[in-house]
Amino acid sequence: MNLVEQCRYGIHDLCRTELDSTNRLPRFNMPLELGIFLGAKRFGATQQRRKSCLVLDKERYRYQKFISDIAGQDIKSHDGDAKSVIAQVRDFLRTESDQKALPGGTVIAMEYAEFEKQKRKICKELELDPLELTFTDQAFIIAYWIKQKAVG
Repeated sequence: MNLVEQCRYGIHDLCRTELDSTNRLPRFNMPLELGIFLGAKRFGATQQRRKSCLVLDKERYRYQKFISDIAGQDIKSHDGDAKSVIAQVRDFLRTESDQKALPGGTVIAMEYAEFEKQKRKICKELELDPLELTFTDQAFIIAYWIKQKAVG
């Protein structure tokens, strides 16, 4: 909730709703976080009402099967394609933020692919297991990679 409170922009991908193999229940963290975000935007103080969000799903109207009350939001479809997600997030941030110079989706996707190639090596250097990364670990690894790129 603290992250939602602090963020002006929210990016919520609803595609991960498959059943967990252990307990046969879906993980609904993303829909819950979206609900908190929309609630803050609707009922919060002035700063919260300035929030803007991008809602994604892998199929155009699939969300209606499990979160029908979200009707009225402009849900974008990405067909499970990382390049599509990257382009849509980039376009959303370009439209919503004051950022004037932002590389195109294709360039960002190429940078992401390069990062993914280096990720295992970085994890090994930092003695981290790539399958056990927390959000904080992932953010640190990305910052580390960007810094290494700038130096090299």
